Amino acid sequence: MDLKDQLKKLYPDHVAKTPNEVAVETKLWIQEDPLICKYEKRKGKPITIIEGYTGAINDFKQLSKEIKKLLSVGGSFKNKQIIIQGDYRDKIMTFLQTKGFKTKRVGG
Repeated sequence: MDLKDQLKKLYPDHVAKTPNEVAVETKLWIQEDPLICKYEKRKGKPITIIEGYTGAINDFKQLSKEIKKLLSVGGSFKNKQIIIQGDYRDKIMTFLQTKGFKTKRVGG
């Protein structure tokens, strides 16, 4: 008896969800003004800053989470800015453009 059969015995009413049902894409508010992608160095380490979003804070946090997951890097959301560790301006800008945002590259 494998694990799947054991789980069916323990939880007979449970219906497993497919991966497509779990990954429901959220709707973000798309603004007319471009998002600004900046490159800076802090303490000698490169970072990418995204700012200029005028929508809801929760949408901006969700966008931050998607970018960090896409690039598999660390980062944070502070003071209405997304701070990503490393210089990923090109990848971030193409990702934002596929989402429907306008982007503007600043700094270098």
